[in-house]
Order: sequence, then structure tokens, then C-alpha cells
Amino acid sequence: MQKTTVYLEEDAYRRLKEIARARRRPPAEMVREAVAEYAARHAPRRKARSIGAGHSGRRDLAQRTEELLDGFGEDR
Repeated sequence: MQKTTVYLEEDAYRRLKEIARARRRPPAEMVREAVAEYAARHAPRRKARSIGAGHSGRRDLAQRTEELLDGFGEDR
């Protein structure tokens, strides 16, 4: 965990403390939660590196999944 300093307007800090007191949680914990939610909502979404990594050249795989996976995982 990294430590940082955040300056809040007096009114915002007062409201934060009221909410924290009502929820019986430390204000710092609520700030961390708010920052995490903000970052999750606004961070660019990255695709997994494995998406599109393989190219079979076949366009019917999605339609044939059941056929192709028939018997998969069974001992022979």
C-alpha cells in the first residue's frame, strides 16, 4: 500500500467523516474505496493478450463447438 496526501474542501471532508462515522469505518478506507471505484470506471479496458492470439483460418468454430468438443476430457 502506498501513502499519499489528499487535500479536501472542508465541506467534503466533514461529509466524509459523517458518512464514515455512520458506517463505522475509517475515512481513509472510504477514500481508498472511492479511488478504486473511480479508477476501475475510468481506466482504459485492456483486452487479454490471449484474445486473437491464435488464428485457425476457420470461420465456423463458434457454430461447431458442440461437435468439436464432443468427447473432450474423456479417457480413451
